[in-house]
Amino acid sequence: MHEGVFRALADPTRRRILELLKAGPMTAGEIAAHFPSRQPTISRHLGVLKQAGLVFDERQGQYVIYHLNATVLQSWLQWLWDRWGGDHNT
Repeated sequence: MHEGVFRALADPTRRRILELLKAGPMTAGEIAAHFPSRQPTISRHLGVLKQAGLVFDERQGQYVIYHLNATVLQSWLQWLWDRWGGDHNT
């Protein structure tokens, strides 16, 4: 799981998508409007984020709405902190 999160977060476009979704759910078109990239490129980024579990989607009529999955991000941050943060005596 953590390797997928590392891979997803390695790209600045994907990090920006997560920032956008922090404000609330959006369609792929709404997300794509914030980037010079074409929508198929943004859709590929969304696929990587979905595969890592950082976002999930739901269909509402003809639209697919993307949501931030903060639980996975929190779990990943806790995992990082447990290994490299805090007060280690090694």
